[in-house]
Amino acid sequence: MSPGYKKEALGLVCAPADLAHVEDIVISSGTSFGKGMRILSPMRRQAMFAIYAFCRIVDDIADGDSGDKNPAQALEAWFGRLEAIYQGKASDALDRVLVAAIERFHLKEKDFRAVIDGMLMDCRGPIIAPDEVTLDLYCDRVASAVGRLSVRIFGTPQKYGEILSHHLGRALQLTNILRDISEDARRGRLYLPKELLDRFDIPADPFEACYAQGLEGVCQILAARAHDHFRAAEMIMKKCPAHTVRPARLMAASYKVTLSALEKRGWRNPEASLKINKLKKKVHLAIAFAGI
Repeated sequence: MSPGYKKEALGLVCAPADLAHVEDIVISSGTSFGKGMRILSPMRRQAMFAIYAFCRIVDDIADGDSGDKNPAQALEAWFGRLEAIYQGKASDALDRVLVAAIERFHLKEKDFRAVIDGMLMDCRGPIIAPDEVTLDLYCDRVASAVGRLSVRIFGTPQKYGEILSHHLGRALQLTNILRDISEDARRGRLYLPKELLDRFDIPADPFEACYAQGLEGVCQILAARAHDHFRAAEMIMKKCPAHTVRPARLMAASYKVTLSALEKRGWRNPEASLKINKLKKKVHLAIAFAGI
């Protein structure tokens, strides 16, 4: 066993209580993210848990689920907190684990800040029928920026990591948008781009758009875009050592199953339940894990 492997097996240099606290944030969110990260070494997994916990906290603030009376102000406070973290100053368990992850994997402050900027777009809005440029910027901030942090932890070759994050982040976020149209409408949000809404004569109103006749056409175009990004991401992953993109492959496989289920259901009634074939999903995940 190499010294580097032994070091990774020991985990980040943090107090066990701090690591446990961050893992609890991941577990209590009810996400399957934690299970997916089990394929990583302890050190990389703990760093990814810290990234997820950070994203979870700022996302809850943006969605109004954190209890903060002024969500925008609470998010802006994170800019100062990040500055302190990058100076090695930590105020709580998450900060301390983030400091360790940043130092070990050379994570860029601009990517954390981009995530917060994306959340601010939500809570200063709400976002309703953004133009194509704004939608792409939003996808970059809330998804691809997370990817740029993640690929450093995964060990993806630097020359491929950024472009992989660009495409896979957009593929995942477009899938989220297509999946959550009705849920977003209840929050007063509509992420479908204005140019497509205009082309299909759909009003820029979250609730009216949900049942507009042209919704199917808009969503089919966005689904095709997501597929294009998935294909581009796959081409990049083929150039990388398998172990450095395995988590990314698993995320792509899971989301592609969701996208296929959405296309099969259609968007004539975006509130209709989504039927995902669990066996098919397991097969896709197994293939992704094997890197086939």
